[in-house]
Amino acid sequence: MGALTFSLSSTTREQAPLLTLYVVLFNTGRVASYVAAGALLGTIGQSFYASINWPMAHWILQSAAALLLAGIGLYLAGWFPRFAVIEQIGAPVWKWLEPIGRKLLPVQSPQNALLYGMIWGWLPCGLVYTTLLLALAAPSPEQGALFMLAFGLGTLPAAASAGILTGWVTKLTRMPYLRPAVGSLLIAMAIATVAIPGLIELPTASMTQ
Repeated sequence: MGALTFSLSSTTREQAPLLTLYVVLFNTGRVASYVAAGALLGTIGQSFYASINWPMAHWILQSAAALLLAGIGLYLAGWFPRFAVIEQIGAPVWKWLEPIGRKLLPVQSPQNALLYGMIWGWLPCGLVYTTLLLALAAPSPEQGALFMLAFGLGTLPAAASAGILTGWVTKLTRMPYLRPAVGSLLIAMAIATVAIPGLIELPTASMTQ
C-alpha cells in the first residue's frame, strides 16, 4: 500500500482528499478481487461438499487454515523464513497479471487506481490463501463471495491507514520487536482456532447434510 501511494504524483499525495480517493479506489479494487476469488472457491466447494462428510471436511479445512496461519506467524516473526515459499502457489496467476498492472503505472487517474487495485488483490499472499481455504467451505458462489467480502472489509482499516499514513507506518515497521509480536499473535490465533471449538465458524457450519 505504501509503494502504491509513493507511485502517485507528488501533487496527488499533497492533497489529502485526492489521496484518500485513490487509496479508497485501490482498496475497492483489491476487495473486489477477493470477492471474485471467493465466488470461484464457493463454486468448487459446492461440488466438494456433495461428496464428503461435512464434519470431517470442516475439521480438515479448519486445521489446514490453522497450520497456514501459524506458518505465516513464524514467517513474519523471522523464525521460519522459508515459509515464504507458500506464496508461490499463486505465482502463475500473478505472472500473467503483473505485466497488465505494470502498464497502469504510474497511476494517474481514478479509473486506473480501481483497475490496479483489482490486479493488486491477486498478489501472492499467505494470509489471503488462509482465508480462501476457509471460503472453500462455502456451499455456493454467493456465500463464498460474501465470506471474502467480509475478510476484505476487515482489512480496510489497516490497508487504508498504511496508504494515507505511509511515512509513519514505514517507521513503525522498522521497530525491532514489531514483527515478532505480530507473528506471535498470529500463532496464538492459530492455536486458539484448533483448541477452542467453534471459535471460527466456516460458512457452512449451520448446514446439515
